[in-house]
Order: sequence, then structure tokens, then C-alpha cells
Amino acid sequence: MNPRVAVRGIIILDDKLFCVRQKPYRHAEANTYWCTPGGGLDDGETLIGALEREMLEETGVSAKVGQLLYIHQFKHKDVDQIEFFFLINNPDDYQNIDLNKSTHGLNEIEEFGFINPTSETVLPEFLTTEKFDDLLESAPKIFSYL
Repeated sequence: MNPRVAVRGIIILDDKLFCVRQKPYRHAEANTYWCTPGGGLDDGETLIGALEREMLEETGVSAKVGQLLYIHQFKHKDVDQIEFFFLINNPDDYQNIDLNKSTHGLNEIEEFGFINPTSETVLPEFLTTEKFDDLLESAPKIFSYL
């Protein structure tokens, strides 16, 4: 089985990370943790194109996609996934989101906001220990949980 490919946005403002809690429509435990917004690629999509689409669908905000920060591969139960995390360069635009202006947000997102990832349950777990002020000075980091 080929792994699912997904993209995620890293949005940082005042040392806080923008995260969402998904509604438990796909996974019963989805609203028990925070994650960064994003989703899977559609056939023929590029990584950047998929992230721009996913961010707009979920938040109603057009993302200015920056550099690749992380590559994360994991297997858990029936999920085999590779995720590409990109910096989003317009964090101020995510301060006042109206999910009514999104196409998927009201159906998919239970809660959203800028959080302190060290004091919340955030997946993937490496986001809880990252020093975000150092991100732009390092090459992409690769994490694998197989």
C-alpha cells in the first residue's frame, strides 16, 4: 500500500502555533488533540497547490506558502502517511477567521486558534518541543515513526 501524502501549514504568531481541533467525523478521537491545518493531495496536485487549497477550504484564508520545514512519516493503525509541513508567511491573516467564509471549516473544524504547543496535546508530538524562532535558520527536519 502506498502511503497517503498530506500537507500542513505552520503558522506562528507571538511564539504561538495556529492549530485546529477536528470534529470527530473521520476519527472518534480527532477532537482530543490539536493539529496544524492541512490535508491530503488530490490527484495531480503539487504540494504547494494542495496546501493553498486546503488552507482556503478549512479557514477561508489564502495562505502565502513559504519554505518547507518538516517531513513527517508515520504509521498508526490503518494509517500510513507522509506529511510535508510548510511555513505560512501571513500569520496575521489567521487572527480573525470566520469559518462561514470557508467551504469546509464549519463541517470539519470544532475549534481553532493560536496556542502554546508546550501546554496542549498537539500532534505530531515533535511540534510540542520545537523552538519556532530557530525554524528559518535550519534545513527541513525529518521525523519518522514506523
